Amino acid sequence: MKMQTTAPSHTATSNPCKLCSPLGACLVFKGIKGALPLLHGSQGCATYIRRYLISHYKEPIDIASSNFTETTTVFGGKNNLTNALKNICTQYTPELIGVATTCLSETIGDDVPQYLREFKSEQEPNARLPHIVPVSTPSYQGTHMDGFHAAIKSLVTYFAAPLPRTQRVVLFPNMVSSADIRYLKELLADFALDHIILPDYSCTLDGGPWDGYQKIPSGGTSVEDLAKLGGFAFAIELGRSPAGQESASAYLEHKFTLKRYTTGLPIGIQATDEFMQILETISRQSPPQAIREERGRLLDAYADAHKYCFEKKAVVFGEADMVAAMAGFLLETGIIPVLCATGSHNGILKAELEKLSCQSGRSLEVREGVDFEEIHDISRKLKPDFMLGNSKGYSIARKLGIPLVRVGFPIHDRIGGQRILHLGYRGTQQLFDRIVNTIIENTQAQSPVGYTYM
Repeated sequence: MKMQTTAPSHTATSNPCKLCSPLGACLVFKGIKGALPLLHGSQGCATYIRRYLISHYKEPIDIASSNFTETTTVFGGKNNLTNALKNICTQYTPELIGVATTCLSETIGDDVPQYLREFKSEQEPNARLPHIVPVSTPSYQGTHMDGFHAAIKSLVTYFAAPLPRTQRVVLFPNMVSSADIRYLKELLADFALDHIILPDYSCTLDGGPWDGYQKIPSGGTSVEDLAKLGGFAFAIELGRSPAGQESASAYLEHKFTLKRYTTGLPIGIQATDEFMQILETISRQSPPQAIREERGRLLDAYADAHKYCFEKKAVVFGEADMVAAMAGFLLETGIIPVLCATGSHNGILKAELEKLSCQSGRSLEVREGVDFEEIHDISRKLKPDFMLGNSKGYSIARKLGIPLVRVGFPIHDRIGGQRILHLGYRGTQQLFDRIVNTIIENTQAQSPVGYTYM
């Protein structure tokens, strides 16, 4: 079936369906043990990103800034960056500093890698310096997902070096929740795979209470493990966004000839089956009985709830990989994703949904590079039953008088966004139950009799 991809009639953007590139990079660096993100730019950029991350994760988050001023903008930011690095080393003693650029430093053309080389050369010969990893993240091109993938690629290219081959696995999980990362670690352990996850912010951004303030929370992927990447045997990449030679796993495959596996986010039965097959192939063992039982319960739930969700219409929005995975999951439950929207322009969503459209025989409305004004305008015509996406869609759902099922990032108006499990049979089960109960609750609330038994 041919998808509908009507071109927009305007070029202005109002409330974009995306976030800034340095935000994604900061999230990656928060998943490295002993690391601190540093934004080379104005203080406002760091404040904005801290606000977004803190609101979602409900954890204290430090993001340093080189604190551009008007003078810095004219004469360049080398001195500001040098002072910021010295202050961070003195106050935090990190193992790694991740330096992400902002629009301002990119626009004036600051050569950050050269600044870092000069900074290192100016230090005492025996000075103990942290690893300093730069990444280019101008927000005037790309989205937070581009910054996320760029930071991972920078870490891999910085650390990976030729080493003897070991049967270890590196999993690139995509920008998923802390609960998702914990679940992935559990799965890899169930298959007895020696692994690391890059990045791993499952504890750094969702930990327990502290006795006192911690400048850098414990947890994360260690720099020792990053330094061993060149000897790993396997890489698994979830999501389609970083295509070809642009991704970290593609770099490792090309540079160190490890075996690379890529698949979509494992949401829904079919997508999770594909991911489980990869784990079976690498581990050479079948899924444990507990995992097979989870799959069986999910199939049973699909059958139990089919009469409530069949032919219901949903608007799905957010990151391209998440939207594509959610659309595939909805279609296998009988729900129609009448609009699939993302703020990115990379063509991934369109390509993935073309496959789904052909498989399902349904015509899907797909929009890339959209803002929430356009999502609202299209949704009014499509008359969906609910929306599926992050908190930024709440105002549209409120105007349309339909519920919003919150998934992904950011979730600002509910507690526990970092603990939403999306992945695998278990995550799909929880998500499916939430969606069906939301449909039932909305129908129940609008019923003139307010029934209490289905």
